Parts: sequence; C-alpha cells; structure tokens
Amino acid sequence: MKCLAGFGSMVALVAILGLAGRAPVAAQRANQEALAIVVNRANPIDDLSTDELRKALLGSRQRWPNGRKITVVMRPPGDADRDTVLRLVCRMSETEFRKYLLQATFTGETSSGPRVLDTPLGVRRFVFNVPGAIGYIRLSEVDDTVKVIHIDGRAPTDPDYRLTVGPRAAGTTAAVHE
Repeated sequence: MKCLAGFGSMVALVAILGLAGRAPVAAQRANQEALAIVVNRANPIDDLSTDELRKALLGSRQRWPNGRKITVVMRPPGDADRDTVLRLVCRMSETEFRKYLLQATFTGETSSGPRVLDTPLGVRRFVFNVPGAIGYIRLSEVDDTVKVIHIDGRAPTDPDYRLTVGPRAAGTTAAVHE
C-alpha cells in the first residue's frame, strides 16, 4: 500500500509540474494581441492567404478581384505592429523592405509605396474612407467602420491565428480611440 500511496503522490507532483510548465506559455499567449488585417467594408474580399497578403503589401498585386486599386496603409518605421507584419507576412526587416520598395518603384513594379499613418485611428479612418484600402490594427482597435478579413482561413480570434504582437509600450499612440 505504501508503494501505491507513493505512486499517487508522484502522479500528483507530475500533474502539478506539468501545469506549472504550461503557465509560462499561457502567460506568454496572454501578453500577445492579434493584428487584424482590415479592409474597407465595401471590399468583397473576406479571406486572403499569407502569400496574397504579402503581394498586396509589397505592391506586386495592385488590384482587387473587382478591379479596384489596392491602397496599402501602414504604421511608421519602428512601430512594433509594422515590424511584426514585415517579419511574419513580408519576411523582411525594415531595411530590406525599404530597399525592396525603392527598387520596385525604380523598376516600375509598383507606382508608390504604402501610405504611412501614425495612429491606429488614422489607419482605421483611412481604410474607412478609401474603398480599395488595406491595413492592419490591433484587434482591440477594430470597430464597425472597417471589415476584418481572415488570413489563411483564420480569424484574429482563432487560437492558431499567426499575426500576433506583444503589448504596446507605455506612452504610445495605440490607445487613441474616438
């Protein structure tokens, strides 16, 4: 009986350690927020693959299926959200992105780079007012003026959604809402 009692204690200890081992992962996910890819509400697009999103952001895809011009809006260089989009979608650093845009503009592959706006509110307003616009904001910054699209069939609320970013540093403009 002592052996069984010891075994039960061992199982309990393993279970507790197993849960403790998962706590940092859960805490890490809790500190992450989804970046929503947003388009104008009139845009018929509901889902893009990561590759289609990449082409739109890099300017190699310049029109939506309905023929409307794609207008990209991004946050400024150094912004954590921009860095995340560049890294996870475009697979580039800021330096590589700037070099790419310069070369694409020079060769005529794209007519202009993205529109750069300082605040999530600015991005949201731009997307609301420009029918072909596409941009990104944190899920907590989304309202009913824009449409959130799925990426690779996943919504920003899905647990396996890939576009996530850490919390904003104190004093940034992310909390600006109207």
